[in-house]
Amino acid sequence: MSLSAAYGPNRFGLSFELFPPKTPAGEKALFRHVERLRQYNPNYITCTYGAGGSTQTKTLDIVAQIHAESNLSVATHLTCVGRTADQLAEYLSEANKRGVENVVALRGDPPKGETVFTATERGFRYANELVAFVRDKFPEMGIAVAGYPEKHLEAPSMEVDLQNLQRKVDAGADAILTQLFYDNAAFFTFRDQCAARGISAPIVPGILPVTNFAQVQRITSLCGVKLPVEFVRALESAGDDSDAQFRAGVDFATQQIQELIDAGVPGLHLYVLNKSAAACEVLEGLGLGA
Repeated sequence: MSLSAAYGPNRFGLSFELFPPKTPAGEKALFRHVERLRQYNPNYITCTYGAGGSTQTKTLDIVAQIHAESNLSVATHLTCVGRTADQLAEYLSEANKRGVENVVALRGDPPKGETVFTATERGFRYANELVAFVRDKFPEMGIAVAGYPEKHLEAPSMEVDLQNLQRKVDAGADAILTQLFYDNAAFFTFRDQCAARGISAPIVPGILPVTNFAQVQRITSLCGVKLPVEFVRALESAGDDSDAQFRAGVDFATQQIQELIDAGVPGLHLYVLNKSAAACEVLEGLGLGA
């Protein structure tokens, strides 16, 4: 099923995002968590791969296995980094053969040790070029792209960032998955800005429930996302109590997502960090259990 079918009247699309584990033990644990997440009937599950395509094969193995074992729709991340158009076509052909019907098309981050994105010869420089390529060569595949409620770090302005997003949608994207955020006002402003530009693709909020304060501080600093003062205070008051931090994160995510649902978002994309406990508690708290 194409991910575009997840959103629409009387439909609420639910998806989870994973990443490739580094060890066999991590992989076994991942599939245990996937089994728990399956009970919430997600419309699809996505999997990232490392900078420069370092875990591309593993990503394909993971999503193909999830599809084969559960018949869930899946999406592989796909970036422009380090790959020619021919190599991307080979990857997509293999993905298609293994039942992968969707891609999350991204420009991608520079490989480790590099700070500036450099296009591969006979490859693509921008995500909209990748979207257009997938839409042309693999028209049956669903395509999601990234949106940034608080602006992509490399974009010189929000206006430029919105122009880039519009190019991706105009090139054939079916849905927009946002980067994580914790300030719903930023998302609502972003949604209004997209509507004003005529961007009609579903805008799906991407949410990362906090389970560890230090971890989320690091993640948000890397992508330029702000943490609300009251949320920071709640996490700080938990001190070194990991259970209290977990509870503060789950409670905040539940309230945040309920407000988004009340405001009519078309779905929810959860960054689960290869675990299930926080996502399950949040979904239960929202009444979205199976």
